[in-house]
Amino acid sequence: MSEARQAGSLAGRVALVTGASGLLGGGIARRLARAGAAVVAHWYRGEEQATALVKEITGEGGSALAVRADVTQEEECRQLVDAAASWRGRLDVLVNNAGIQPVQPLAEMTAADWRRLSEANVTSAFCCTQAAVGAMRRGDGGSVVHMASIEGSQPAPGHAHYSAAKAALIMFARSAAMEYGPLGIRVNTVSPGLIDRPGLDTDWPEGVDRWTRAAPLTRLGRPEDVGDACVFLASDAASWITGTDLVVDGGVSARPTW
Repeated sequence: MSEARQAGSLAGRVALVTGASGLLGGGIARRLARAGAAVVAHWYRGEEQATALVKEITGEGGSALAVRADVTQEEECRQLVDAAASWRGRLDVLVNNAGIQPVQPLAEMTAADWRRLSEANVTSAFCCTQAAVGAMRRGDGGSVVHMASIEGSQPAPGHAHYSAAKAALIMFARSAAMEYGPLGIRVNTVSPGLIDRPGLDTDWPEGVDRWTRAAPLTRLGRPEDVGDACVFLASDAASWITGTDLVVDGGVSARPTW
């Protein structure tokens, strides 16, 4: 069996990660690159971070390219996908990671707030997926992964719009899996739990403490934990997996809620 077809290997494939300039997106991009994929790192406002990410990946012997786009705009999503597919002549993997996560009480939320979050988290995934399918169907098929959240099934205070958006992504993936499966395109979601970031234990000590006490694996998630899930779903190891939601939360969802 060739390296490109070994379970878990992405050698010879091209992966586009939206929101790769952020902490989670960067972690996903690094894991895809270390699995052998050539990575297109999308950014919108984080040029410095995306440039540093590309430099890091290439410095480790990988291949990466940074591309800017506003993924709430349909035409810019098409241009982003075209740039990714033109780079190496193919597109095999799309990770729809771009999004926002504001905290707002429902009673204070406006329709504009709702639309802004939906555009950033759901419409962006819809537009990028539609564009990517055109490129993938000209090749050997592909894998699309939407970044959802455990809040897609278990809401949190102040996150009514965010939880609804993540639930929408889970159902969008199932619908797309059904319609695009005959084209050889698999569509899944990854639902992370609480992901650590620098300063989180200082900014939100009570939340971190509650989480670590509630999670059976007794720690917060790391970006690479989510990246490993994306590598799995993008690889041939998941060749018969589509329309599913892979929960990556240290087991916290297994806790009883009553």
